[in-house]
Amino acid sequence: MERTYQVTYPCDSLDFNPTVKTFDLFDEMQDWITEEVGARVQFFVDHSPFPISDKERQDQEQLEYSLIQIKEI
Repeated sequence: MERTYQVTYPCDSLDFNPTVKTFDLFDEMQDWITEEVGARVQFFVDHSPFPISDKERQDQEQLEYSLIQIKEI
């Protein structure tokens, strides 16, 4: 039986129009999530008016992952 994965990734907890993507392959989904989280964390670092510590970067990455919802459809 073939599985399809739906990923919902809002920009924050109040986002009413989140990014929703579907993937036929688990690895493809996982690669997209890794790249998207990396891009969002890098944007956070690049646009911060203050230097970002490794702990703050890790906290932001954890926050980004917590926003993602994955379901099999």
